[in-house]
Amino acid sequence: MSDGHYFEDDPEIESSPHSVEVTLPDVSLSLTSDRGVFSADKLDTGTKLLLLEIPSLVEATTILDIGCGWGPITCVAARRAPQADVWAIDVNRRARDLAATNAESLGAGDRVHVRAPDDVPDDITFDRILSNPPIRIGKPALHDLLLHWLPRLTTDGVAHLVVQKHLGSDSLATWLEGRGYPTLRLASRAGYRILEVRRTAIEPGETA
Repeated sequence: MSDGHYFEDDPEIESSPHSVEVTLPDVSLSLTSDRGVFSADKLDTGTKLLLLEIPSLVEATTILDIGCGWGPITCVAARRAPQADVWAIDVNRRARDLAATNAESLGAGDRVHVRAPDDVPDDITFDRILSNPPIRIGKPALHDLLLHWLPRLTTDGVAHLVVQKHLGSDSLATWLEGRGYPTLRLASRAGYRILEVRRTAIEPGETA
């Protein structure tokens, strides 16, 4: 049986939960993953690089994890920012269930809000967005995804995205700049770029 795509709403592959260790200099967590979600067997290289390189979250109040998967970014953010509400979104129902369970296991279930993308209230804004975005959904869908969530940054908010170089990190940075989002390369290692994206206004009615 094929594992299918991690961005399916409801993976058909049989569930087989297992533990995955997330080990960083400041955080060590044992979380639960499962088949049918992104990087089911380990903390993937890009996500680990993102978690190693992002600036401190100590002043964050509302954080968004786009494409949360089984929750490594969500859970590390919740541990590093005990003062913050963390919103975690994913189209994959199994991934959402895992992320919510993992947040509960850390004692952070009261401030980690795991939702399908359409279920996030429209009036919530974020001072930090963290994401290993689902590049393999294709460029048009990825652009739509980013243009939906980046405008939800606060005025001084910042997003950090990790993207493989050979999957278009540099062209994505150029596109973001062209859409009015100042974008810097925060780090480059192991074939990945960490992009730091700032919030600016986009004219009403513009499209991707």
